[in-house]
Amino acid sequence: MNKIITILLLSILGLFPLQAISVLADWDKQGLSEDYHGHIDDRTESLNPQIQLLGINDFHGQLNVTRKVNGQPVGRADYLAAYLRQRAAENENTLLLHVGDMIGASPPLSALLQDEPTIEFLNRMGFDIGTVGNHEFDEGAAELLRLINGGKPSATEGFSGSRFPWIAANIISKQTGKLLLPPYKIIKRSGMPIGFIGVVMKETPSMVAPSGVEGLTFTDEAEAINKYVRELKNQGVRAIVVLAHIPGKSKANGEQPAGQLIDLAHAVDDEVDIIYGGHSHAYLNSVVDGKLLVQSYSYGTAFSDVEIEIDRKTKDIISKQAEIVTVYQENIKPASDITQMIKRYEKRVEPIASKIVGTAAAPITAERNNSGESALGNLIADSQRTAMNTDFAFINPGGIRADIDAGNVTWGHLYTVLPFNNQLVKMNLTGSQIREALNQQWQPNTTRILQISGLRYTWDDSQPAGKRVIDIRKADGTKVDPDKRYTIAVNTYLTEGGDNFSIFQKGTNRETGPTDIYALANYIKQLPQPFSLEIEGRIQRIN
Repeated sequence: MNKIITILLLSILGLFPLQAISVLADWDKQGLSEDYHGHIDDRTESLNPQIQLLGINDFHGQLNVTRKVNGQPVGRADYLAAYLRQRAAENENTLLLHVGDMIGASPPLSALLQDEPTIEFLNRMGFDIGTVGNHEFDEGAAELLRLINGGKPSATEGFSGSRFPWIAANIISKQTGKLLLPPYKIIKRSGMPIGFIGVVMKETPSMVAPSGVEGLTFTDEAEAINKYVRELKNQGVRAIVVLAHIPGKSKANGEQPAGQLIDLAHAVDDEVDIIYGGHSHAYLNSVVDGKLLVQSYSYGTAFSDVEIEIDRKTKDIISKQAEIVTVYQENIKPASDITQMIKRYEKRVEPIASKIVGTAAAPITAERNNSGESALGNLIADSQRTAMNTDFAFINPGGIRADIDAGNVTWGHLYTVLPFNNQLVKMNLTGSQIREALNQQWQPNTTRILQISGLRYTWDDSQPAGKRVIDIRKADGTKVDPDKRYTIAVNTYLTEGGDNFSIFQKGTNRETGPTDIYALANYIKQLPQPFSLEIEGRIQRIN
């Protein structure tokens, strides 16, 4: 504009022809070209940062475990590492995160070494942030803090804890009245602050042995999230991601989202952009109430790749989309450093894990039929009833974490099946209390069909709550007497009322026995080899 004024003044003074103004006014446009000059520019770069979030949930220490999806091998930490590194190389603004249950219910490679190998794996991968799940409390808060912060006793050389922060906004220490872990963490990428808030299910105490959550209070998840959303907003943070170890699922196309995570999405502040879920080992990729909800199965067989764009002016997430990627082993090389780490720890546990206890004639799976019975559940329940010399035995289905394949069965295989190392307990319950235990299988948010030995029963879920179990008989066909006392075998988890089976807390004349894996290994050794077991109709659904 200044050059035009100068030209006008010169023109008025007669020192510059006015007609030249239109030509000189285009000085600042010289050198610009059109497509027909041979220069084509199809670049669509955005000034807004594009950030990538790579997430896993419910890993459970599956460092050296290969599973199958559609008949193809998937999982293992070294293949997962290869995928994550490949994706991270595509975007320098990448964050790695997890949503809890990284440890607990782990196979021998991790469990026999206090799950320290799993923490090493997460450290080697450069994870940036994580929250806790219910299984992080399997061995109590003190052990969890040791794994996070480092400390003795250590099972591996040079273990110094986690190199990244763990967050949880709804776990309070009764002793101090303060949060057990930091509630949130702000991480910057490309100059943009992203707030991460962590929560775990408030029902965690009903899923963990009381000793594991002793001295802790688990508060409402939505209230905790909203409290710290306000804090983040006061600090100018508008991009907010919640790591919630809370279940949810959806169809592959995102339709029909269901579960507690969906309720949470409606209950939390709309400033929350993304909520990661966990616990149910399911697929979830859906938008609910404007929030992107994600869960990527479990055991390292898949991960989530969430792409976000943040507005530089508002600092808010203005676009977000997720992909759930299956970790197929075909056509990708495993990460060599992780493979070497796995081999090093396999060598440590091999003397125990490689012992052969029997030979399975065919696969024995935990897959339940329409009535809720499984062949593997029958085998394990029989082993516990035999070990404790009781009338009946009951097993929580969530305690069975893998199948038994055909062929030689090692102690390590059995540890993968029963990774909690629970002790067995013998106790007395009346016939009416046994009926109550079976009716407690139907719970507000889920149904948990106990695996059984020594009895048979029928059930009808069209009946009202508390009356769904119809006919209960001993294995020989005689009816279970409601007034008679029977001996039962359960693990310590059920003994303390785990999975909301509160009736087992009323058991009398308790005697503690061997661990569940010891009982199973000894039972298999005594069976005619090769051994097998099938579904026998112990549990029958009549409607």
